[in-house]
Amino acid sequence: MQKEILAVLVYLAAAMSAVAADLPALATDAAYAPVDPAEAALGQVLFYDPILSGNREVSCATCHHPRFGTSDGLSLSLGDGGIGLGPDRVADPKNMPEARVPRNAPALFNLGALEFTHLFDDGRIEVDLARPSGFRTPLDDDMVAGFASLLSAQTMFPVLSADEMAGHVQENEIARAVRQGILTGKGGAWDLIARRVATVPGYAARFPQVYPHISGPEDIAFTDISNAIAAFMALEWRSDTSPFDAYLRGTSALPAPAMTGLNLFYGRAGCSTCHSGMFQTDHGFHAMGAPQIGPGKAAKFEFHSRDEGRFRVTGRNEDFFAFRTPSLRNVALTAPYGHAGAHADLAGFIAAHADPFAGLHNYDLTQAILPKLPFDDAIIMQDTEEVAAIAAAAKWSVALSDAEITALVAFLDTLTDPAALKGRLGIPATVPSGLPVAR
Repeated sequence: MQKEILAVLVYLAAAMSAVAADLPALATDAAYAPVDPAEAALGQVLFYDPILSGNREVSCATCHHPRFGTSDGLSLSLGDGGIGLGPDRVADPKNMPEARVPRNAPALFNLGALEFTHLFDDGRIEVDLARPSGFRTPLDDDMVAGFASLLSAQTMFPVLSADEMAGHVQENEIARAVRQGILTGKGGAWDLIARRVATVPGYAARFPQVYPHISGPEDIAFTDISNAIAAFMALEWRSDTSPFDAYLRGTSALPAPAMTGLNLFYGRAGCSTCHSGMFQTDHGFHAMGAPQIGPGKAAKFEFHSRDEGRFRVTGRNEDFFAFRTPSLRNVALTAPYGHAGAHADLAGFIAAHADPFAGLHNYDLTQAILPKLPFDDAIIMQDTEEVAAIAAAAKWSVALSDAEITALVAFLDTLTDPAALKGRLGIPATVPSGLPVAR
């Protein structure tokens, strides 16, 4: 009996050592770019100000709100043409949306960390120091210089999207500039947004206080607006004080169910193969067989509802249906899940994620959260050939019991960080434009 007990103890010690070897490093100040508090405070009001959208009705916070874990609680967002916030958002009958936003609104935690060098689900913008701007984006060599970070550069694109923030060609001057392909330079879409902001006295006074190169409102550029918003996001939603972080620091233990989940996550379940590092992401791109719902990601001349993921950026067959590994910080509060938000329940998503073939073939649209619109959101999932192609691209699966899935959820709950969810600056009472603030 003593030999058997000893053998079990040796086994458990070995297993715990293996897990410990895979545990991530602690996130310290060195992991993040420094943030100027005054710049972040300016970015706070810009983030919540609808003045940046074509019809002055949508702010960054419409789809990235702290009430919903810096997302919006919807499978696919309803930007321009929507009324309300989060799962209560509905179509405006006076300005019906032309389409849903094709991908789930991602959470914003830790995007100021230096290791984030690709953004968006397909990684279509990334740090590239060989380019004059320092970034590779869909604009290629026409990319504007002056963005202080990749996080700043990414804000260029939602403001140009008709279904996100720009609105449609018959509605406003920004949408018309986008349709005409006039993006940069005087009179371009970004310049039109900057001129709007510059005409607001509160902004005209604050920008010179933050940026020495701005002497008057005429000097305000979209890059300045974007840099301020990026500073705000980096400060507001830094997340490294969760119970899991306390466990890594040795200042607190995790409850038994969470420890079981931790051992699975960093052990047999293989989650940490992709969800590695201090923010539980390898920043890579993997085809995991996630269901495809909604309009898909296609160019204007393409008539399909497919989202081919990283392939649209690289053109490599091995990147078909591959998407960037999301960070799991605060994941328990960032539902729905998947690039198209096909799963509203975390345990259900894990089960489908572990067995993509079964998850795809058993999927039904009731697992999503979608405001009612006259669109066929299940067109891909009703096509057996399309589903088979998504399933064939997924090369990974693992057998998990219901009890193991429950344990994994318990561990993921320990990544919830109350300080990050609350934010450092919070929601402003008002914004300089005087437009409504999403609360």
